[in-house]
Amino acid sequence: MTIKLFFQAIIKFVLGVILVGVLIFLPAGTFLFFNGWLLMGILFVPMFFVGIVMMFKNPKLLEKRLDAKEKQQEQSLVVKLSGLMFLAGFIIAGLGFRFSWYSLPKSVVLSAVVLFLVSYLLYGEVLRENAYLSRTIEVQENQKVVDTGLYGIVRHPMYSVTLLLFLSMPLVLGSIYSFLIFLVYPLIIAKRIKGEEEFLEKELVGYREYKEKVKYRMIPFIW
Repeated sequence: MTIKLFFQAIIKFVLGVILVGVLIFLPAGTFLFFNGWLLMGILFVPMFFVGIVMMFKNPKLLEKRLDAKEKQQEQSLVVKLSGLMFLAGFIIAGLGFRFSWYSLPKSVVLSAVVLFLVSYLLYGEVLRENAYLSRTIEVQENQKVVDTGLYGIVRHPMYSVTLLLFLSMPLVLGSIYSFLIFLVYPLIIAKRIKGEEEFLEKELVGYREYKEKVKYRMIPFIW
């Protein structure tokens, strides 16, 4: 761990908290939006502790996870579309609270909280299994194909987990309208996977054989 990495992680974490808070509570017109605080809690508290663990256990992985600058133009577009999805989804959820649009039942919200937390545990497991997980599409020095654990079930377990995380977020916020916006994520991530697999087949030794061994990309027995 370096001082530079420590401050980089803290600054990005704080900026993330502020940005999400603004996107949720400013449209809501109040800080009394309980579902907004609920999402902030289950999102950033685990993120803080995961970041601390990575900082001491695997600072190189943390550094790679903090770097979100895509070098490929097509993948950069995918990242921007994801950002637009979050922007629209959070704002709509906040506006829904302000103007008393239809709010999902508490049972749905609580179920989404459980799903989110379970998905976060799976997220941690994916990070543990694959030390090469950067946020950008690249092949690192001495990188090998990981084909055990969750990677023995689907080829992109990180995307499987983020699908569950992202689709549960608008449900935690209690907004069906926000959920409809977040439904574009499977389409966005499918495009990213297509480009990523084409790149890995060319650049990562053994990836073509891995595709033949593990048939499903994100969802077992479906896709």
